[in-house]
Amino acid sequence: MKSILILNANCVNEGTIQYRDIFIKEGRIARVGTDLASQSADQIIDAEGRFLLPGMIDDQVHFREPGSPHIGNIYSESRAVVAGGITSYMEMPNTNPPTVDRERIVEKLKIASQHSFANYAFYLGATDDNLEEIKNVNSRETCGIKIFMGSSTGSLLVDNPESLDRIFAHAPIIIATHCEDNSMIKDNEKIYLQKYGEDIPFFCHPLIRNVEACFNSSSFAIELARRHGTKLHVLHITTADELALFSDHQLEEKNITAEACVHHLFFDDSDYEKKGSLIKCNPAIKTRSDRDAIRQAVIDNKIDVIATDHAPHALEEKKRSYFNAPSGMPLGQHALISLLEHYHAGLFPLELIVEKASHAVARLFQLEDRGFIREGYWADLVLIDMNKTYTVSDENILYKCGWSPFSGFKFKSSIDTTIVSGHIAYRKGQVDPKPSGRQLYFTR
Repeated sequence: MKSILILNANCVNEGTIQYRDIFIKEGRIARVGTDLASQSADQIIDAEGRFLLPGMIDDQVHFREPGSPHIGNIYSESRAVVAGGITSYMEMPNTNPPTVDRERIVEKLKIASQHSFANYAFYLGATDDNLEEIKNVNSRETCGIKIFMGSSTGSLLVDNPESLDRIFAHAPIIIATHCEDNSMIKDNEKIYLQKYGEDIPFFCHPLIRNVEACFNSSSFAIELARRHGTKLHVLHITTADELALFSDHQLEEKNITAEACVHHLFFDDSDYEKKGSLIKCNPAIKTRSDRDAIRQAVIDNKIDVIATDHAPHALEEKKRSYFNAPSGMPLGQHALISLLEHYHAGLFPLELIVEKASHAVARLFQLEDRGFIREGYWADLVLIDMNKTYTVSDENILYKCGWSPFSGFKFKSSIDTTIVSGHIAYRKGQVDPKPSGRQLYFTR
Protein backbone atom coordinates (compact mmCIF):
# COMPACT_ATOMS: atom_id res chain seq x y z
CA MET A 1 0.00 0.00 0.00
CA LYS A 2 1.14 3.56 -0.66
CA SER A 3 2.26 5.62 2.31
CA ILE A 4 0.49 8.94 2.88
CA LEU A 5 1.64 12.03 4.75
CA ILE A 6 -1.00 14.54 5.86
CA LEU A 7 0.48 17.87 6.90
CA ASN A 8 -0.88 20.87 8.80
CA ALA A 9 -4.27 19.40 9.70
CA ASN A 10 -6.60 20.62 12.42
CA CYS A 11 -7.14 17.19 14.00
CA VAL A 12 -10.44 16.74 15.83
CA ASN A 13 -9.90 13.76 18.09
CA GLU A 14 -10.70 12.61 21.63
CA GLY A 15 -12.18 15.91 22.76
CA THR A 16 -9.50 18.22 21.37
CA ILE A 17 -8.62 20.13 18.20
CA GLN A 18 -4.87 20.18 17.63
CA TYR A 19 -2.54 21.10 14.77
CA ARG A 20 -1.03 17.78 13.67
CA ASP A 21 0.74 15.86 10.91
CA ILE A 22 -0.26 12.25 10.24
CA PHE A 23 1.92 9.58 8.62
CA ILE A 24 0.08 6.55 7.23
CA LYS A 25 1.89 3.34 6.33
CA GLU A 26 0.52 -0.07 5.37
CA GLY A 27 -3.01 1.11 6.03
CA ARG A 28 -2.46 2.27 9.58
CA ILE A 29 -1.55 5.47 11.37
CA ALA A 30 2.19 5.09 11.92
CA ARG A 31 2.91 8.48 13.47
CA VAL A 32 1.04 11.50 14.80
CA GLY A 33 3.15 14.60 15.43
CA THR A 34 3.89 18.23 14.74
CA ASP A 35 7.15 17.88 12.84
CA LEU A 36 6.70 15.17 10.19
CA ALA A 37 7.31 17.35 7.12
CA SER A 38 10.64 15.64 6.45
CA GLN A 39 9.02 12.19 6.49
CA SER A 40 9.24 10.46 3.11
CA ALA A 41 5.88 9.32 1.70
CA ASP A 42 4.37 8.18 -1.60
CA GLN A 43 1.70 10.87 -1.40
CA ILE A 44 1.57 14.13 0.52
CA ILE A 45 -1.63 16.02 1.36
CA ASP A 46 -1.33 19.57 2.64
CA ALA A 47 -4.38 19.99 4.87
CA GLU A 48 -3.72 23.61 5.78
CA GLY A 49 -6.94 25.30 6.89
CA ARG A 50 -8.96 22.09 6.89
CA PHE A 51 -10.12 19.74 9.63
CA LEU A 52 -9.17 16.07 9.89
CA LEU A 53 -11.66 13.80 11.63
CA PRO A 54 -11.90 10.06 12.21
CA GLY A 55 -14.22 8.77 9.50
CA MET A 56 -17.87 8.43 10.42
CA ILE A 57 -18.85 4.91 11.53
CA ASP A 58 -22.47 4.31 10.54
CA ASP A 59 -24.10 1.66 12.70
CA GLN A 60 -27.29 1.48 10.61
CA VAL A 61 -27.52 1.23 6.83
CA HIS A 62 -29.63 -0.69 4.30
CA PHE A 63 -27.66 -1.37 1.12
CA ARG A 64 -30.33 -3.64 -0.47
CA GLU A 65 -28.07 -6.55 -1.47
CA PRO A 66 -29.16 -9.21 -2.08
CA GLY A 67 -32.66 -8.66 -3.35
CA SER A 68 -33.23 -5.17 -4.77
CA PRO A 69 -30.65 -4.44 -7.48
CA HIS A 70 -32.73 -1.63 -9.00
CA ILE A 71 -32.51 0.29 -5.71
CA GLY A 72 -28.94 -0.26 -4.61
CA ASN A 73 -26.20 -2.70 -3.74
CA ILE A 74 -23.05 -2.85 -1.65
CA TYR A 75 -20.95 -1.41 -4.49
CA SER A 76 -23.20 1.56 -5.32
CA GLU A 77 -24.14 2.59 -1.80
CA SER A 78 -20.68 2.16 -0.24
CA ARG A 79 -19.28 4.21 -3.12
CA ALA A 80 -21.75 6.97 -2.26
CA VAL A 81 -21.12 6.98 1.47
CA VAL A 82 -17.31 7.26 1.22
CA ALA A 83 -17.93 10.43 -0.78
CA GLY A 84 -19.75 11.61 2.35
CA GLY A 85 -16.97 10.80 4.81
CA ILE A 86 -18.35 7.48 6.09
CA THR A 87 -15.47 5.01 6.33
CA SER A 88 -17.24 2.07 8.02
CA TYR A 89 -20.80 0.78 8.10
CA MET A 90 -22.93 -1.90 9.74
CA GLU A 91 -25.58 -3.21 7.40
CA MET A 92 -29.05 -4.39 8.32
CA PRO A 93 -30.56 -7.86 7.71
CA ASN A 94 -33.79 -6.96 5.89
CA THR A 95 -32.51 -8.02 2.49
CA ASN A 96 -34.03 -10.70 0.26
CA PRO A 97 -33.37 -13.34 1.45
CA PRO A 98 -33.04 -11.93 4.96
CA THR A 99 -29.77 -12.28 6.87
CA VAL A 100 -30.97 -14.64 9.57
CA ASP A 101 -28.20 -17.26 9.70
CA ARG A 102 -24.44 -17.61 9.46
CA GLU A 103 -24.61 -18.66 5.82
CA ARG A 104 -26.25 -15.38 4.78
CA ILE A 105 -23.68 -13.32 6.68
CA VAL A 106 -20.84 -15.19 4.98
CA GLU A 107 -22.42 -14.47 1.59
CA LYS A 108 -22.58 -10.75 2.37
CA LEU A 109 -19.01 -10.72 3.65
CA LYS A 110 -17.85 -12.28 0.39
CA ILE A 111 -19.68 -9.68 -1.71
CA ALA A 112 -18.34 -6.83 0.41
CA SER A 113 -14.77 -8.14 0.24
CA GLN A 114 -14.90 -7.62 -3.52
CA HIS A 115 -17.17 -4.59 -3.89
CA SER A 116 -17.24 -2.40 -0.76
CA PHE A 117 -15.55 1.00 -0.80
CA ALA A 118 -15.97 1.35 2.97
CA ASN A 119 -15.22 -1.04 5.84
CA TYR A 120 -18.11 -3.36 6.61
CA ALA A 121 -19.91 -5.58 9.07
CA PHE A 122 -23.37 -7.15 9.08
CA TYR A 123 -26.14 -7.73 11.60
CA LEU A 124 -27.80 -11.07 12.23
CA GLY A 125 -31.57 -10.62 12.03
CA ALA A 126 -33.72 -12.13 14.76
CA THR A 127 -36.82 -14.17 13.96
CA ASP A 128 -39.29 -16.17 16.00
CA ASP A 129 -37.42 -19.39 15.23
CA ASN A 130 -33.66 -18.72 14.82
CA LEU A 131 -32.67 -18.70 18.49
CA GLU A 132 -29.89 -21.24 17.94
CA GLU A 133 -28.33 -18.99 15.30
CA ILE A 134 -28.46 -16.12 17.79
CA LYS A 135 -26.88 -18.19 20.55
CA ASN A 136 -24.02 -19.27 18.30
CA VAL A 137 -23.38 -15.97 16.53
CA ASN A 138 -19.76 -15.17 15.70
CA SER A 139 -19.17 -12.30 18.12
CA ARG A 140 -15.86 -11.30 16.52
CA GLU A 141 -17.34 -10.81 13.05
CA THR A 142 -21.00 -9.89 13.65
CA CYS A 143 -21.79 -6.34 14.77
CA GLY A 144 -25.05 -7.17 16.56
CA ILE A 145 -28.45 -8.85 16.66
CA LYS A 146 -31.14 -6.76 14.97
CA ILE A 147 -34.73 -7.07 16.14
CA PHE A 148 -37.52 -5.41 14.21
CA MET A 149 -40.08 -4.98 16.99
CA GLY A 150 -42.09 -2.99 14.46
CA SER A 151 -41.99 -1.73 10.87
CA SER A 152 -41.13 -4.97 9.13
CA THR A 153 -42.82 -7.92 7.48
CA GLY A 154 -42.36 -11.66 7.25
CA SER A 155 -40.01 -13.51 9.57
CA LEU A 156 -38.07 -10.36 10.57
CA LEU A 157 -41.04 -8.85 12.40
CA VAL A 158 -40.73 -10.13 15.96
CA ASP A 159 -43.49 -8.76 18.15
CA ASN A 160 -44.42 -11.90 20.05
CA PRO A 161 -43.57 -11.27 23.74
CA GLU A 162 -42.49 -14.86 24.36
CA SER A 163 -40.13 -14.87 21.38
CA LEU A 164 -38.68 -11.52 22.40
CA ASP A 165 -38.13 -12.71 25.94
CA ARG A 166 -36.16 -15.73 24.70
CA ILE A 167 -34.02 -13.62 22.38
CA PHE A 168 -33.19 -11.07 25.09
CA ALA A 169 -32.41 -13.88 27.52
CA HIS A 170 -29.90 -15.61 25.23
CA ALA A 171 -28.35 -12.97 22.96
CA PRO A 172 -24.58 -13.10 23.55
CA ILE A 173 -23.85 -9.73 21.90
CA ILE A 174 -25.53 -6.34 21.65
CA ILE A 175 -29.15 -6.22 20.47
CA ALA A 176 -30.20 -3.30 18.25
CA THR A 177 -33.93 -2.68 18.05
CA HIS A 178 -36.37 -0.87 15.80
CA CYS A 179 -39.07 0.06 18.29
CA GLU A 180 -42.61 0.81 17.14
CA ASP A 181 -45.82 -0.83 18.33
CA ASN A 182 -47.41 -2.38 15.25
CA SER A 183 -50.84 -2.90 16.79
CA MET A 184 -51.10 0.77 17.76
CA ILE A 185 -50.00 1.80 14.26
CA LYS A 186 -52.63 -0.44 12.65
CA ASP A 187 -55.34 1.14 14.83
CA ASN A 188 -54.18 4.61 13.79
CA GLU A 189 -54.18 3.63 10.12
CA LYS A 190 -57.86 2.72 10.38
CA ILE A 191 -58.66 6.13 11.86
CA TYR A 192 -56.93 8.01 9.04
CA LEU A 193 -58.34 5.70 6.37
CA GLN A 194 -61.81 6.63 7.56
CA LYS A 195 -60.91 10.32 7.48
CA TYR A 196 -59.06 10.51 4.12
CA GLY A 197 -59.54 7.23 2.30
CA GLU A 198 -56.49 5.68 0.60
CA ASP A 199 -55.02 9.09 -0.27
CA ILE A 200 -53.78 9.97 3.21
CA PRO A 201 -51.64 13.16 3.26
CA PHE A 202 -48.03 12.53 4.18
CA PHE A 203 -48.17 14.97 7.09
CA CYS A 204 -50.28 12.32 8.82
CA HIS A 205 -47.34 9.89 8.90
CA PRO A 206 -46.09 11.00 12.36
CA LEU A 207 -49.68 10.91 13.62
CA ILE A 208 -50.13 7.32 12.47
CA ARG A 209 -46.69 6.17 13.62
CA ASN A 210 -47.04 8.36 16.66
CA VAL A 211 -45.26 9.11 19.91
CA GLU A 212 -47.21 6.50 21.84
CA ALA A 213 -46.33 3.72 19.38
CA CYS A 214 -42.63 4.54 19.73
CA PHE A 215 -42.65 4.97 23.51
CA ASN A 216 -44.65 1.81 24.15
CA SER A 217 -42.24 -0.33 22.15
CA SER A 218 -39.03 1.30 23.39
CA SER A 219 -40.07 0.99 27.01
CA PHE A 220 -40.91 -2.69 26.48
CA ALA A 221 -37.50 -3.37 24.92
CA ILE A 222 -35.80 -1.64 27.83
CA GLU A 223 -37.86 -3.65 30.30
CA LEU A 224 -36.71 -6.88 28.62
CA ALA A 225 -33.09 -5.75 28.62
CA ARG A 226 -33.19 -4.89 32.30
CA ARG A 227 -34.89 -8.18 33.14
CA HIS A 228 -32.17 -10.21 31.44
CA GLY A 229 -29.15 -7.93 31.78
CA THR A 230 -28.94 -7.67 27.98
CA LYS A 231 -26.85 -5.06 26.21
CA LEU A 232 -29.44 -3.06 24.24
CA HIS A 233 -29.08 -0.30 21.65
CA VAL A 234 -32.35 1.44 20.71
CA LEU A 235 -32.11 2.76 17.17
CA HIS A 236 -33.40 6.05 15.67
CA ILE A 237 -35.08 7.78 18.61
CA THR A 238 -37.70 10.25 17.32
CA THR A 239 -39.64 11.51 20.35
CA ALA A 240 -38.97 13.71 23.35
CA ASP A 241 -40.94 11.28 25.51
CA GLU A 242 -38.56 8.38 24.83
CA LEU A 243 -35.56 10.35 26.06
CA ALA A 244 -36.76 9.90 29.64
CA LEU A 245 -35.98 6.20 29.25
CA PHE A 246 -32.23 6.80 28.89
CA SER A 247 -29.50 7.96 31.24
CA ASP A 248 -26.81 10.60 30.75
CA HIS A 249 -24.07 8.42 32.24
CA GLN A 250 -20.79 7.77 30.48
CA LEU A 251 -21.03 5.19 27.71
CA GLU A 252 -18.98 2.55 29.54
CA GLU A 253 -21.43 2.73 32.46
CA LYS A 254 -24.47 2.02 30.28
CA ASN A 255 -26.05 -1.28 29.36
CA ILE A 256 -28.83 0.49 27.45
CA THR A 257 -27.96 3.08 24.81
CA ALA A 258 -29.73 5.23 22.23
CA GLU A 259 -29.12 6.37 18.67
CA ALA A 260 -30.30 9.44 16.78
CA CYS A 261 -30.30 9.67 12.99
CA VAL A 262 -29.22 12.62 10.90
CA HIS A 263 -32.64 13.20 9.32
CA HIS A 264 -34.40 13.29 12.69
CA LEU A 265 -31.89 15.94 13.76
CA PHE A 266 -32.41 17.95 10.56
CA PHE A 267 -36.06 17.79 9.47
CA ASP A 268 -39.35 18.24 11.34
CA ASP A 269 -43.02 17.74 10.52
CA SER A 270 -43.30 21.13 8.81
CA ASP A 271 -41.12 19.70 6.03
CA TYR A 272 -43.81 17.25 4.89
CA GLU A 273 -45.53 20.12 3.07
CA LYS A 274 -42.66 20.42 0.58
CA LYS A 275 -40.93 17.04 0.84
CA GLY A 276 -43.95 14.75 1.22
CA SER A 277 -43.09 11.10 0.61
CA LEU A 278 -39.40 11.90 0.18
CA ILE A 279 -39.06 12.17 3.95
CA LYS A 280 -41.44 9.33 4.76
CA CYS A 281 -39.44 7.01 7.01
CA ASN A 282 -39.99 4.70 9.96
CA PRO A 283 -40.03 5.79 12.70
CA ALA A 284 -41.49 9.01 11.38
CA ILE A 285 -39.99 12.49 11.47
CA LYS A 286 -42.05 14.22 14.15
CA THR A 287 -42.52 17.72 15.57
CA ARG A 288 -39.99 20.50 15.84
CA SER A 289 -40.09 20.17 19.63
CA ASP A 290 -39.26 16.45 19.29
CA ARG A 291 -36.40 17.30 16.94
CA ASP A 292 -35.05 19.97 19.27
CA ALA A 293 -35.28 17.62 22.26
CA ILE A 294 -33.25 14.99 20.39
CA ARG A 295 -30.63 17.62 19.52
CA GLN A 296 -30.40 18.55 23.19
CA ALA A 297 -30.17 14.89 24.16
CA VAL A 298 -27.08 14.58 21.95
CA ILE A 299 -25.52 17.43 23.93
CA ASP A 300 -26.71 16.02 27.28
CA ASN A 301 -25.38 12.51 26.50
CA LYS A 302 -28.72 10.71 26.54
CA ILE A 303 -28.15 10.02 22.84
CA ASP A 304 -24.96 8.00 22.52
CA VAL A 305 -24.37 7.73 18.77
CA ILE A 306 -25.51 9.34 15.52
CA ALA A 307 -26.18 7.26 12.40
CA THR A 308 -28.00 7.52 9.06
CA ASP A 309 -30.47 4.65 8.61
CA HIS A 310 -29.54 5.03 4.92
CA ALA A 311 -32.42 3.32 3.11
CA PRO A 312 -32.73 4.04 -0.63
CA HIS A 313 -35.85 3.47 -2.73
CA ALA A 314 -36.58 4.08 -6.38
CA LEU A 315 -37.96 7.58 -6.95
CA GLU A 316 -40.95 6.30 -8.93
CA GLU A 317 -41.85 4.13 -5.92
CA LYS A 318 -41.57 7.06 -3.53
CA LYS A 319 -43.99 9.08 -5.69
CA ARG A 320 -46.83 6.69 -5.00
CA SER A 321 -49.74 7.28 -2.60
CA TYR A 322 -49.32 7.04 1.16
CA PHE A 323 -49.74 3.29 1.67
CA ASN A 324 -47.82 2.42 -1.50
CA ALA A 325 -44.83 4.73 -1.07
CA PRO A 326 -42.08 2.84 0.80
CA SER A 327 -40.51 4.30 3.92
CA GLY A 328 -36.85 5.25 3.97
CA MET A 329 -34.45 7.62 2.24
CA PRO A 330 -30.84 7.69 1.03
CA LEU A 331 -28.70 9.71 3.43
CA GLY A 332 -25.11 8.45 3.66
CA GLN A 333 -23.49 10.76 1.11
CA HIS A 334 -24.72 13.88 2.92
CA ALA A 335 -24.93 12.71 6.53
CA LEU A 336 -21.71 14.17 7.87
CA ILE A 337 -22.07 17.54 6.16
CA SER A 338 -25.64 17.73 7.49
CA LEU A 339 -24.24 17.28 11.01
CA LEU A 340 -21.74 20.04 10.32
CA GLU A 341 -24.65 22.40 9.73
CA HIS A 342 -25.33 22.08 13.47
CA TYR A 343 -21.71 23.08 14.10
CA HIS A 344 -22.08 26.14 11.90
CA ALA A 345 -25.29 27.01 13.75
CA GLY A 346 -23.40 26.92 17.06
CA LEU A 347 -25.27 23.88 18.36
CA PHE A 348 -22.81 20.97 18.17
CA PRO A 349 -19.06 21.45 18.72
CA LEU A 350 -16.88 19.52 16.30
CA GLU A 351 -15.55 17.44 19.18
CA LEU A 352 -19.11 16.34 19.99
CA ILE A 353 -19.86 15.37 16.39
CA VAL A 354 -16.71 13.23 16.29
CA GLU A 355 -17.61 11.65 19.61
CA LYS A 356 -21.12 10.66 18.55
CA ALA A 357 -20.35 9.70 14.93
CA SER A 358 -17.01 7.92 15.44
CA HIS A 359 -15.55 7.44 18.92
CA ALA A 360 -18.71 6.32 20.70
CA VAL A 361 -19.72 3.93 17.93
CA ALA A 362 -16.32 2.24 18.08
CA ARG A 363 -16.50 1.93 21.87
CA LEU A 364 -20.11 0.78 21.98
CA PHE A 365 -19.63 -2.02 19.45
CA GLN A 366 -16.06 -2.74 20.65
CA LEU A 367 -14.52 -2.21 17.23
CA GLU A 368 -10.94 -3.31 16.88
CA ASP A 369 -8.45 -0.50 16.13
CA ARG A 370 -10.88 1.95 14.56
CA GLY A 371 -12.71 5.17 15.37
CA PHE A 372 -9.80 7.27 16.65
CA ILE A 373 -6.75 9.10 15.32
CA ARG A 374 -4.22 7.00 17.22
CA GLU A 375 -0.90 5.48 16.30
CA GLY A 376 -1.38 1.83 15.39
CA TYR A 377 -5.04 2.28 14.47
CA TRP A 378 -6.38 1.82 10.95
CA ALA A 379 -6.26 5.06 8.99
CA ASP A 380 -9.98 5.81 8.55
CA LEU A 381 -10.02 9.56 8.11
CA VAL A 382 -12.01 12.36 6.54
CA LEU A 383 -10.68 15.79 5.63
CA ILE A 384 -13.29 18.55 5.81
CA ASP A 385 -13.28 21.97 4.20
CA MET A 386 -15.44 24.06 6.52
CA ASN A 387 -15.45 27.04 4.18
CA LYS A 388 -16.28 25.39 0.86
CA THR A 389 -20.00 25.12 0.22
CA TYR A 390 -21.62 22.09 -1.38
CA THR A 391 -24.99 22.11 -3.11
CA VAL A 392 -26.74 18.76 -3.58
CA SER A 393 -27.85 18.26 -7.19
CA ASP A 394 -28.79 15.47 -9.59
CA GLU A 395 -25.30 15.73 -11.08
CA ASN A 396 -23.41 14.96 -7.85
CA ILE A 397 -25.72 12.41 -6.19
CA LEU A 398 -24.02 8.99 -6.20
CA TYR A 399 -26.78 6.77 -4.81
CA LYS A 400 -28.06 4.25 -7.31
CA CYS A 401 -31.60 5.56 -6.77
CA GLY A 402 -30.39 9.00 -7.95
CA TRP A 403 -32.23 11.27 -5.51
CA SER A 404 -31.79 12.80 -2.07
CA PRO A 405 -34.09 14.48 0.47
CA PHE A 406 -31.41 17.19 0.58
CA SER A 407 -31.65 17.99 -3.14
CA GLY A 408 -31.10 21.71 -3.72
CA PHE A 409 -29.75 22.30 -0.23
CA LYS A 410 -26.54 24.33 0.00
CA PHE A 411 -24.35 22.97 2.80
CA LYS A 412 -21.73 25.21 4.36
CA SER A 413 -19.07 22.47 4.40
CA SER A 414 -17.78 19.88 1.97
CA ILE A 415 -15.86 16.62 2.06
CA ASP A 416 -12.35 17.07 0.68
CA THR A 417 -10.84 13.60 1.14
CA THR A 418 -11.89 10.25 2.60
CA ILE A 419 -9.27 7.67 3.54
CA VAL A 420 -10.45 4.10 4.16
CA SER A 421 -8.01 1.67 5.80
CA GLY A 422 -5.11 3.76 4.55
CA HIS A 423 -6.39 4.05 0.97
CA ILE A 424 -7.63 7.31 -0.55
CA ALA A 425 -11.17 6.32 -1.43
CA TYR A 426 -12.43 9.80 -2.33
CA ARG A 427 -10.67 13.06 -3.10
CA LYS A 428 -11.72 16.37 -4.63
CA GLY A 429 -15.02 15.09 -6.01
CA GLN A 430 -13.77 11.77 -7.36
CA VAL A 431 -14.22 8.27 -5.95
CA ASP A 432 -11.24 5.99 -6.54
CA PRO A 433 -12.41 3.17 -8.84
CA LYS A 434 -10.92 0.44 -6.64
CA PRO A 435 -13.03 -0.66 -3.63
CA SER A 436 -10.75 -0.68 -0.59
CA GLY A 437 -13.02 -1.52 2.35
CA ARG A 438 -11.98 -4.13 4.86
CA GLN A 439 -13.96 -6.36 7.17
CA LEU A 440 -14.59 -4.96 10.63
CA TYR A 441 -13.72 -7.04 13.69
CA PHE A 442 -14.93 -6.75 17.27
CA THR A 443 -13.00 -7.33 20.50
CA ARG A 444 -15.61 -9.19 22.51
